[in-house]
Amino acid sequence: METMLATHYNIQASEKVVLAGRDGYKQDEYVYFTISSDNREIIHMEQAALAYYLLENNYRHTAIPVANTNGDWFTVFQNNTYMVVMIEHLNNITRESNGRSLAAFHTIGTLYSFEPHQISCYGIWKKLWIDKLEAYEKNVPLAAKESPNDYFRMVMDTLPYIIGVSENAIQYLQESERENRFDTVDQGTISFQRYTNNLQKSVIWLDDFVFDHPVRDLAEYTRGMLLSDAPSEDIVQFLHDYQSERPLSIFSWRLLYARLLYPVHFFDHFDSVMSGRTLEDPFTAYSSLITMQEEYEKKMRDLYQWVGLDSTSLQIPVLHWL
Repeated sequence: METMLATHYNIQASEKVVLAGRDGYKQDEYVYFTISSDNREIIHMEQAALAYYLLENNYRHTAIPVANTNGDWFTVFQNNTYMVVMIEHLNNITRESNGRSLAAFHTIGTLYSFEPHQISCYGIWKKLWIDKLEAYEKNVPLAAKESPNDYFRMVMDTLPYIIGVSENAIQYLQESERENRFDTVDQGTISFQRYTNNLQKSVIWLDDFVFDHPVRDLAEYTRGMLLSDAPSEDIVQFLHDYQSERPLSIFSWRLLYARLLYPVHFFDHFDSVMSGRTLEDPFTAYSSLITMQEEYEKKMRDLYQWVGLDSTSLQIPVLHWL
C-alpha cells in the first residue's frame, strides 16, 4: 500500500499506524487509509458525499476521500480497486452523553439535501429482512452439508427457532408500518450499518454509512447493551438522553421493537463466519449467542416498562411469548 500511495497519490509515509484494526500511513499531520472498492464504487461515492457533508458540519474526525494524481477517486492497483481516505483530526471527546450526541448527529443528518439511492434502507426493511432470512434458509443447510461439523450441527438445530423469530419480527414490522402516529423524528437520516458508539470513537469511517430511519442506530446500540451485561439503567439512560433532544413517536417505538426482535445478531455472526472475517472460534461464539438469547428476550419483554411506556394505554402490541 505504501507503494500505491507514493506512486498514485504522492504520499510519502513517514510511519505506519494501526487504528481500529486498519493499517494507516502517516504523512505530516495526516493519516491515510485504503478502502477496498471492488464493485462498490457507486456506494462509496454516496458515502463520500455524506462524509464531506459531515466534515462541513464540524464532525472533523470523519474520514474523507482524496483524489489520486490523475484527479480520480478510485485507483486500480495490483488488479484491485481502492479508495484512499484521509484523517486529520482524531476524536478525543469521550464525556458527552452518547444518547444526546447521537440525537444531534441525526438532526444534522436529516438536513442533508439529497437522499442517497445505493445506501438507502429507508422504508424497505421488510424486503431486506425477508431477503436476509431467505438467504439464511438457503445457505445454512448448504454450508452444513459441505462441513458436517459440531458447529454447523448446532446451527442447524437452532435454524427453526431463528426462522420463527424472524417471521415474527417481519409480521410485527408489517403491522407497525400501518401505524399513523409518526412525527418529524421519523425522517430519514445519515446512520450506520451497526451503531456501536461510532460517533465517540477516534474516527468516523465513511464505509460504515447508510441512509435510514434513525431508529436503526438506536436499536443496534440497544441490541448491543441487551446482549451484554449492561444494566437496565444504562439502556434507559441512553434512550432518555436521546429523547431529551428528539422525542420518539409511537411509530418509532414500534420500529425499535421490531428491529430488536429481528435476530440480526445471528445473521451477522453467520455472515462473519462464512466470509472468514471472524477471529473467534465459531462454535464458542455461536454457543454464547444461544446462551445469551434467553436473557435477551426477557430484557426485550421488559423494555417498554423500563422506559415508562404504557404499551396497553398507547395500544402498542407486544409479543407475550417473549
